[in-house]
Parts: sequence; C-alpha cells; structure tokens
Amino acid sequence: MTPLLSIDELTKRFGGLTAVDRVSFSMAEGEAVALLGPNGSGKTTVLNMISGHLPASAGRIRLGGTTISGLPAHRIAHHGVARTFQLVRVLPSLSVEENVLAAIRFRVRPASAAEAEEEAGSLLERVGLAGRGGEPASALTYIDQKRMELARALGSRPSLLLLDEWLAGLNPSELRIGIDLIARLNDTGMTVLLVEHVMDAVRALCPRAVVMNAGRKIADGATAEVLKDREVVRAYLGESDAVA
Repeated sequence: MTPLLSIDELTKRFGGLTAVDRVSFSMAEGEAVALLGPNGSGKTTVLNMISGHLPASAGRIRLGGTTISGLPAHRIAHHGVARTFQLVRVLPSLSVEENVLAAIRFRVRPASAAEAEEEAGSLLERVGLAGRGGEPASALTYIDQKRMELARALGSRPSLLLLDEWLAGLNPSELRIGIDLIARLNDTGMTVLLVEHVMDAVRALCPRAVVMNAGRKIADGATAEVLKDREVVRAYLGESDAVA
C-alpha cells in the first residue's frame, strides 16, 4: 500500500548550516505520529518543507504518490496539506467566521457562499466555538485563537494535518480539551503529524514517534519504546542525566 506521506532523504541547508540532514520516514493514512526532538533539532523545518513554506535543499516529499516537494505552498495546500503554527496566526481584522471562510473559499473547488457559511459554522462547532463566528478574531483568548486556527486548517479539507506545538502554552484543563479534540479528529480518519513537547499529549495521541536531534533522525517506532531509547534520552537530557 502506498503511504499517504513519504519523505526520502529530506535535507535543508541554510548557508553552511545543515538544519535537516537526510531525514526519511513515511506515514500511513489515518496515522497519528509525533515528530519529537529537543529545541533546534529541525522538527519545524521539516514541517515547513512538507507544507511548502521552505524549499528542500535535497530529497523528496510525496503525498499519496504525488511528489509535492518543489511546489509552492498554495499548490501543496490544494493537494491536501494543512497546518498550524507555533505562534498562532490569525487574520486580526476579520471575524472568527471570516478567518475560517478564507480557507473554505481557497479550496480548488470552493463552496457557494451559503454552503461556505454553513460549513464554517459546523467547523467552529467542531472545535468548540459554536455561535462565536461574529466575534473579532483579535478578541479571542489564546486557546480560542488556537481553536479557530485549527478550524481554519480543517476548512481546506486536508488529508494531512500538521500541528506545530498546537498544545503549547495551555493550562491543564485546556490541554485536556485540546488532546480530546485532536483525538476526535484522528478517530475520523484524519492523518496527523504532531510536533510537540508535552509528553502526556504525545503518549495519549500518538502510538508512533519519530525523533530528531541536530537535524538527523535518531529513532522511529512505538512511542513507549522510543521514549525509553538511550539515544533519545541523551538527546533530551544530556549524557550525564541519561547515565543517571
């Protein structure tokens, strides 16, 4: 069976710095996979290349058998990739509903105005923002801006959802809500690649984890086993703590 996402020898160089060094992994349709690693390991750079926000220096990215590496971001979005960002990106001059409508109307086959408004309302309800479409996006709390950003990502009807530290900065009750929301999306068959530092969320959401350090992949396997791997522990904690 052809993987939904296939990454082969993906490399990104910034001048003399190699931020991502020949990383390869694949994902089956419907998987939820964590992409882990200490700060600066290259995780977000991988997401940026998958989504087209950065061009790859070398290697290939395929989605559903189609090569998407080298395409501009809007073309990759039309192929079925959507993402959120470490820092929430809202369109502050627009309402909550208009932020979501922007994604719905951007699709290759956009819905009619009436259909788009109905779908935006349904997506906002799905993420816990029912009835709040008319509010200014800039007035939302942090967690609600994250919810809106997720609804906007879903508005493109992606086959692959990239979540870049979407759960960061949430308090314990908000974190539980966020985990449940992502779990429900995955239960519907959504394929999710999750960059995250909240290990409780990783364990709850992702049966499999890929770990990077200094731009290279150092582990790929069942999350529980990967998190006990000596090299992974050393990457996160340092040699002395890993030995201890």
